Amino acid sequence: MTARPPTGAPAQAPADAPTRAPGSRFDHDARRLAEHAAAAERALTALPPVPARSRDERTRAATVHADVRGVRRDFLARHTDTVYALLTDGLTRRPRLPELVDAAADLVPGLVPTREQMAAERRHVQAEKEGREIDQGRFCGAVLRSPVAGRHLVETMLGPVPRALELLDGFRADGRVDLDTVQVERRGTAAHVEFRNPRRLNAENTRLIADLDTAVDLVLLDDTVRVGVLRGGVTDHPAHRGRRVFSAGVDLTDLRDGRIPLVGFLLGRELGYVNKLLHGLLTDRAPGAGGERGVTKPWIGAVDTFAIGGGMQLLLALDHVIAEEGAYASLPAAEEGIVPGAGNLRLTRQTGARLARQVVLGGRRIATTDPEAATVFDEVVPADRMDETVERAVAALSAPAVAANRRMLALAEEPLDHFRAYLAEFALAQAERAYAPDVLDKVERRWQERERRRAARGSRT
Repeated sequence: MTARPPTGAPAQAPADAPTRAPGSRFDHDARRLAEHAAAAERALTALPPVPARSRDERTRAATVHADVRGVRRDFLARHTDTVYALLTDGLTRRPRLPELVDAAADLVPGLVPTREQMAAERRHVQAEKEGREIDQGRFCGAVLRSPVAGRHLVETMLGPVPRALELLDGFRADGRVDLDTVQVERRGTAAHVEFRNPRRLNAENTRLIADLDTAVDLVLLDDTVRVGVLRGGVTDHPAHRGRRVFSAGVDLTDLRDGRIPLVGFLLGRELGYVNKLLHGLLTDRAPGAGGERGVTKPWIGAVDTFAIGGGMQLLLALDHVIAEEGAYASLPAAEEGIVPGAGNLRLTRQTGARLARQVVLGGRRIATTDPEAATVFDEVVPADRMDETVERAVAALSAPAVAANRRMLALAEEPLDHFRAYLAEFALAQAERAYAPDVLDKVERRWQERERRRAARGSRT
């Protein structure tokens, strides 16, 4: 099917869209929420900044947050669909997640943090923040929990990002785009997407996931491309200098420094390019259930060295994974303390429940030499045969019937509403884990150890 980017014209609202104007109960509850939120802000402002708070002051702040969050929870339990309908003009507009959250702060004061409050948060490392992203997580979770609003948001995030539409004509003409941390190059019927964060072992940060969202869109929108290939570029990290590395997962230094946002990163990657790898791109939407039209293509993963954390999560959304001998994959959720994206949703159906628990809860690695390697890797080859094996897989997956069949497989394995319900719980769980004391302690210890190693290397030179 020829992919057609959306024109931006609003769609007709579905018949079941809750478009009625807010009634007195909504107005009453919104005023009550605003009053409680304002009182909570006065109480927090009276306390010292987060790092200077005593144990008793931290307890008081936690009580303030818990009280106002209870009011927010009650409000969302009654009015989530109405809020979402107002934010989307009765489901006729499709604001992406960051825009939606910011607009919610304007529509219902106190429901989520304001732009100014989030800007103040970004000035601090993770351990010194107020934890306002937890309120964003609660709002996003409530929206996703709604069958109407949540489905609309999931489909919105499956649409192409504006940057991809701007670059599309150039990519179609030149067959290559160099983004900040990703290179996309068309070679015959395949488009090769290469991660390029060499100093951090191709770890994911906000720049990389934004570039990947754009890159995946370009591959799916280019009608001459039949197969996408994901591969990590050569790294200059001291431990693996000169070698390709698939991905080290989330950049834990950026997490420690407070530069891994919930909305833009932790939720945005799951609803954005990772979900597009599995379910494709919605490029033209018609009103009513079942009217969506889009494009999906098979994806190949080429794993050099390792695929850790978010890197392994990507493998679970791909159609064919080729690994070099000696490589491994892992989801070190227990070690990092955060939830491994949609890995918990997808790993069990691929590896079986027992092995999935060993990987997620026990930190087990799956190496190419393990008997269970076939649950993650389709082929294991010597390093010098990676390129030719990728090309052979591209040829096999370029057949016209592949795209249609892999789309049907994805729908059978993970219906969008199943994904939506999982992400609803993930939104809150991940927000709370990102501020949990054990996570903050772990990332701080890792950062200090890295700084010690860097200082030691500097002293030797």
